[in-house]
Amino acid sequence: MKLLILTKRSLISIGFCFLIGALAATVAITSTVKAVQTAAQPKENPIYRVESHDNRIAISFDAAWGDEQTEQLLDILDENNVKATFFLVGDWVDKYPDDVKEIAQRGHDIGNHSDTHPHLPQLSNESATKEIQCCNEKIEALTGHTPTLFRPPYGDYNNDLVKTVKSLGMYCIQWDVDSLDWKDPTPEQMCKTVLDKVTDGSIVLMHNGAKNTPAALPDIIKGIQDKGFEIVLIKDLIPEGEYYTDVQGEMHLSN
Repeated sequence: MKLLILTKRSLISIGFCFLIGALAATVAITSTVKAVQTAAQPKENPIYRVESHDNRIAISFDAAWGDEQTEQLLDILDENNVKATFFLVGDWVDKYPDDVKEIAQRGHDIGNHSDTHPHLPQLSNESATKEIQCCNEKIEALTGHTPTLFRPPYGDYNNDLVKTVKSLGMYCIQWDVDSLDWKDPTPEQMCKTVLDKVTDGSIVLMHNGAKNTPAALPDIIKGIQDKGFEIVLIKDLIPEGEYYTDVQGEMHLSN
C-alpha cells in the first residue's frame, strides 16, 4: 500500500490550482451575467421605413465628398416637382456652403450626416454627440434651420448612438431601399433595384456623387409615381407623436 506524502511544494501547487480554478469560475460567472444583462437590454433600432397607408415614400441623398452632380440633381428634382432630403456631412458643408444654401432655397430638407463621417459606434458618447452637434451648428449657420434628422455614416450604429440621437431631439434615419448607386450600376439596373423594392413608407438611399445617379433619377421618379406613390420629404413621411421602431426597423406610432 502506497502512502501519499504531501510536501510543502505539493501543497503550494494544489493551492495554486485551486486559485486558478476559482478565478476561472469567477470570470465565467461574470461573463454570463454580463451576457444576460446585455440580452435583457432592448435593442434600439433606427427608422428604416415608416408604417404608412397613404402611398407615400421619400427619396434621400447622402453628401460626403464631391459636389459635381449636386446642381444637376437639383435641376432634375425641380423639373419633376419633387422634394428630397439631403444628409450632409459637416466637412462637406465647409467645402460647399453655396450648395448647402441652394439645397435649402429650392425647398429640400437637410439632415445631419455627422461632422467628419466616422464610424460613430467606435467613439465615446461624448465624441459622438460632438460629431452631431458640430454638423447641426454648421447647417444652422448657413440655412437658419437646425436639422431634426440624423443618418449614421456607413449606416453604422449601436444602442448608445440611437439613444444619443433621440436625446438631442432628433430622429435616427436609415433606409429600406438602397439604390446601390455607389457601386456604379447602369441607370437601368439602378432603376430596377429601386422599383422592385419600394413600398408604402419606404425611404430610398442615393448619393449626390455616384456616377450614374443623375441619369437614373428621372426614370426612378417616374417609375415610383407610376406605381401610385407620392414622393415626400422624410420629415413629412414621419408621423408626429410618440413612436417605436419594430425589429424590422419600421416606425409605428405608440397609440
